[in-house]
Amino acid sequence: MSRKLRVLQVLRAPVGGLFRHVCDLASAQAATGIDVGVICAESGNRLTEAKLETLAPHLTLGLHRLPMGRELGISDIKAWHHVTSIAHHLDIDVVHGHGAKGGAYARLAARRLKRYNPELTCFYTPHGGTLNYAPSSLVGRFYMRLERHLESATNGIIFESVYALTRYTAAIGTPRTAAKVVPNGLLSTDFRTVIPNADATDFLFVGELRHLKGVDVALNALHQLRRVSPFTLTIVGDGPDRALFEAQASTLGLDDCVTFTGAIPVKDAFQRGRVLLIPSRAESFPYIVLEAAAAGIPMLATRVGGIPEIVSSPEFGTLLPAGDVAALTTAMASAIDNPTTTWTTARALKTSVARRFSVSGMTQDICEFYGASHTRHARAA
Repeated sequence: MSRKLRVLQVLRAPVGGLFRHVCDLASAQAATGIDVGVICAESGNRLTEAKLETLAPHLTLGLHRLPMGRELGISDIKAWHHVTSIAHHLDIDVVHGHGAKGGAYARLAARRLKRYNPELTCFYTPHGGTLNYAPSSLVGRFYMRLERHLESATNGIIFESVYALTRYTAAIGTPRTAAKVVPNGLLSTDFRTVIPNADATDFLFVGELRHLKGVDVALNALHQLRRVSPFTLTIVGDGPDRALFEAQASTLGLDDCVTFTGAIPVKDAFQRGRVLLIPSRAESFPYIVLEAAAAGIPMLATRVGGIPEIVSSPEFGTLLPAGDVAALTTAMASAIDNPTTTWTTARALKTSVARRFSVSGMTQDICEFYGASHTRHARAA
């Protein structure tokens, strides 16, 4: 009797969309009878730890926490050896790395373990990661070369969007291993319409507070709108640039109409505002767009990354140029002035997303890719 497939999911930081993707994938794989384990760094975040506590009972191969730094350093050698040791001890069949660090650890571990277990296969999902670095920069050139080098230890690369595959090809080159686009998916529980609280602000931002996310653009747009009407904004999340954005809000005289809440669960966050702002300068395939669409939340988003693959038709909304304060200001005013159109567009997008993006479909496609790549690997061996 053949044993169950044994899969190890490897990531560094258990935060954001990458973390949600791994949680959904690991849980769904476990539900199909696959033995699954997860390796990730410590977080110290209350919400993250609660999610990991929920995930842990489904992980028959365990939840393993390791020190993993954000930047390259000597500690990465120790982390790589730990990942290799865990994978070897668990007699893993498939190692799947996520993000720049998780992908590197997984593939370096697989390269060593394949000496003893030639049937082991390794997969990688970038999730932006390395692709967020400018290829022309010194750090970017290093990471791009590292990506190319690690392809030899990779049986397949899984991209969450056509955009990610296109970006990878432009920055690194056409993948020299099997590649497949498998979009992120949603659970049935995500498709519960959220009703804004009675005291909800006009606008809402949910995400990491850093320059890349365009919070400064949203604040400048609100400042322009305040000359016409006393609009309000709630900013949910935390991050390295929070103090800068709080200072900007004060400088613009917005202290009485902008609320910074810190990190709270996304479904609670969605009740805090009436129109979601996603003014990002760059994205990969953001879960926040999928989650807001599933909840029926009207949104104003930029045309960056994989967002046009979600908001794929004008009937689902008009995407905005990144960094354009005037365009965002106009769109915000229109969303409030034309509520019927705003909510009709949100409902149309919700229907479209429900049809196209599911965790079950995502998991099936990924597992089939594992199997197809394993067959190719066995034939080559």
